[in-house]
Amino acid sequence: MPPSTTAGVPPAEPAPSGTSPSRLPSPTASGWKTFTTSDRQLTFDHPGDWTIKDPTGKSPLGGEFVEVLNAAGKSMAVLETRIVTGSECVQKYPFAVLDSEPMTALAEKGVPDENAPRFMFETRGDASAPARTAETIAAYGITMIPEEVGTLACPIFLLFRWPPSGAMFGAGYDPANNTTPGEPALPYWEKAKLYVETGEYRNIRRMIASLRPAR
Repeated sequence: MPPSTTAGVPPAEPAPSGTSPSRLPSPTASGWKTFTTSDRQLTFDHPGDWTIKDPTGKSPLGGEFVEVLNAAGKSMAVLETRIVTGSECVQKYPFAVLDSEPMTALAEKGVPDENAPRFMFETRGDASAPARTAETIAAYGITMIPEEVGTLACPIFLLFRWPPSGAMFGAGYDPANNTTPGEPALPYWEKAKLYVETGEYRNIRRMIASLRPAR
């Protein structure tokens, strides 16, 4: 299921603007490879020393289910298709946009480019929380929700429209899994901000943002 929040949290400072893609350092991996799903519908690029787990039949609705592992065997992202899309915003939360970029290659036919899905890395919850909880979370991946503005946002929605229903490509941010510099005692949001500057994140970003139709 996509990361989301389900309980109220105390207010935080207004969200900073997103990171400009042109200002991010380049990915650090070399020898990139291209992977195409078994149904020949989607393709993406990944670092050559990362591996793909493609367990047949794991998707409950019969779609594709692909997990990408880094060289250390840690899960960096999951791609799944045939997911039923739909979002309901019953409560809003303090948030921050750490990175955002439109993905026009995945835009629906006949839909203006400005309504295309986008790659995002965002936070929700309490900026001072020491660790990830049900109320405080960060995630990176593809969303069909436009970039939020103001100080409060709906829960993170890591889904985009893809025939015949929807798909996801991304993951929740976890400092225990995603190698992050800085003091271990830093608040969760601060660790997420530091993670944006790492080579691991830049490789993840390039990989997810490369997702495109295979034909």
